[in-house]
Amino acid sequence: MGGRESLPVVLIVDDLEANTRLLARLIEPKGFVVLSAHGGEEALEYVRDYPPDVILLDLMMPEVDGFEVCRQLKDSAATRHIPVIIITGVMEREANLRALEVGADDFIVKPFDSLLLLARIRNCLRSKMLQDQVMDYQRRLEEYNEKLREGIAERTAQLARTQHTTVFSLAKLAESRDTETGAHLERMRSYTREIAIVLMESGKYGEVISPSFVEHLFMSCPLHDIGKVGIPDCILLKPGKLSSQEFEIMKTHTTIGGDTLQVADLEAGSESFLAMGRDIAYYHHERWDGKGYPKGLTGEEIPLAARITAVSDVYDALTCRRPYKEPFSHEKSVDIIVSGRGSQFDPDIVDAFLAREATIVGINEGHADELAVPSIVKLNQLLGSPAVPK
Repeated sequence: MGGRESLPVVLIVDDLEANTRLLARLIEPKGFVVLSAHGGEEALEYVRDYPPDVILLDLMMPEVDGFEVCRQLKDSAATRHIPVIIITGVMEREANLRALEVGADDFIVKPFDSLLLLARIRNCLRSKMLQDQVMDYQRRLEEYNEKLREGIAERTAQLARTQHTTVFSLAKLAESRDTETGAHLERMRSYTREIAIVLMESGKYGEVISPSFVEHLFMSCPLHDIGKVGIPDCILLKPGKLSSQEFEIMKTHTTIGGDTLQVADLEAGSESFLAMGRDIAYYHHERWDGKGYPKGLTGEEIPLAARITAVSDVYDALTCRRPYKEPFSHEKSVDIIVSGRGSQFDPDIVDAFLAREATIVGINEGHADELAVPSIVKLNQLLGSPAVPK
């Protein structure tokens, strides 16, 4: 396949042919396949048979209007992930609010700037691409689970490897944009597993932390920064300090990532291990004292998986080279972690981090296999698995 078949498809829905022609002239030369529907019913039929990548939707149409088109698209599991951008009049404030209520992803006001329109379309395409990848993985995971329910026990080990590999590959989407992070994800998930094992052994979290919880955390924590695929390079890779406006944009990676994984989890029809990845993505920048983001949660309001990930993420960020800093020593990094005990971090998790400090140093330096093996063997014995994970 090639040419037009490989280009993203934009469906323009407007009952006025002049409007569809105008939009097509603006969009098509920029690398899109442009299709048009001249009424709501025609649009719904087309989307059911040939789902586009983005829909530009007029609100005011006879018979089936844009509100009803958007509502039906967002009510259907098969089409709710398709981004809908409303093309609206400047004075239609109530209509704009109503469009957002029925599920529109964005809107642009006429008369509009063509560059702004193209930017909105491309942003929606990036979001849909990530959602499509996560949803595709969730569908494949459910297929595997169905086979397991039918009694194909020999597939269990293969399923676990597939989960790890696929989630890690998704997480690499975000990491791949920053070549300085290196083995950040591999180290981080090893830190989180060591901390979680200490907490499990302490008995204080007996109703929450099980061997299965530890494994799900190990698998899900690499998704913490998946929302960074939605952050512009000029901010994500900026070598200096971010401005307050840039930092506000950077902070949105938590909601971008959480929202994306939330969609995937809802598509599954029930809470899956992606629910833990969702919580981690949303809340790994919350603080124990309530001064974090995006929700300002405090203490145990913050999901435990996110609290554990937060310590691991900060430690690895401190000890690694980043565009804006040189690496800190282990000693200085630990001092910073300890100084945040009870303010930035859950005190129990800082204590668990310190209890595994020697192993964590080994992980950070890349030679922790002999240090981590005893705790991993014990965990695998509890899980009923004889193998030592790599």
